[in-house]
Amino acid sequence: MTAKSTASKTSKSKETPTARWISYRPEIKVVDCTIRDGGLMNNHQFDDQVVKAVYAACSEAGIDYMELGYKASRKVIVPGEYGAWKYCREEDLRRIVGDNPSSMKLSVMADAERTDYHEDILPKKDSVLDMVRVAAYISQIPTALDMVKDAHDKGYETTVNLMAVSTISERELNEGLELLAASEAKAIYVVDSFGVLYSEKAQYLVKKYLQVCKAAGKEAGMHAHNNLQLAFANTIEAIILGANFLDATLAGLGRGAGNCPMELLIGFLHNPKYDLLPVLRCVQNVIEPMRSKLLWGFDLPYMLTGFLNEHPRAAIKFKAAETKGDIAEFYNSIWE
Repeated sequence: MTAKSTASKTSKSKETPTARWISYRPEIKVVDCTIRDGGLMNNHQFDDQVVKAVYAACSEAGIDYMELGYKASRKVIVPGEYGAWKYCREEDLRRIVGDNPSSMKLSVMADAERTDYHEDILPKKDSVLDMVRVAAYISQIPTALDMVKDAHDKGYETTVNLMAVSTISERELNEGLELLAASEAKAIYVVDSFGVLYSEKAQYLVKKYLQVCKAAGKEAGMHAHNNLQLAFANTIEAIILGANFLDATLAGLGRGAGNCPMELLIGFLHNPKYDLLPVLRCVQNVIEPMRSKLLWGFDLPYMLTGFLNEHPRAAIKFKAAETKGDIAEFYNSIWE
């Protein structure tokens, strides 16, 4: 090998790590879940002004998708219990976005066995929506597969959020991913529902999902909760490994401990298509003023349910009580 070729090889090897951190991956798609996941803290009762502000901020910021809420069944309804974003009727969606003149795509989440999807999800030609995201626990995969096919046949992009992955056995996960890989979904998400994944487990799961997804021509995604202050860190792990669908919310607004904060994520991605300023304004003027009422974000009760790999419902109830209990008593009550 000549001195010139040796120098060239050395130079190239030095450039690669640098380029890895100062460039960006254009295949990445960022999904804003602020109104959908945040709605779990107020029964989806956001004022139109809040939803419009989030829509405008995400659009101006160059976010790829905004998830406006759920397509939940309306057959058993307690009048006034839930707001419009529990159901995302077409008239409510269009009241906010009109015909969606922005380049940002719009999405809803449909829970397996909780959605009258045949009737309530209209054909794509009749809706302002672009994507239907099916959420399912491992036992609900047969229903999820039918929901994905139904939405796909109606003209929508589709993804699957496989819920509570931290509770799924290895055998069941392997079988479930095999079935989902054969579906019409364009992406399958690692969902840390209880915010319990440490980096080594997040890495292991993302690698597993990527192996299955890439073989089937699909993408892998990451949806992280922040019970152990690791939502952003685990999202970064997923990015580095090759996951291209990433969920985040403004100021981390979401159920319980909340989600990966959008402002951290798009600041990390380096992609010039994303503009941080509209997100910062919306966080300051719209989202943060709701924190004292909605009580989301990292806190000791959510940390404890995270340690136990449990749903945060007990912590949510503890924090919402008019007379706050003692954290040590809460610890003892759940650690039995």
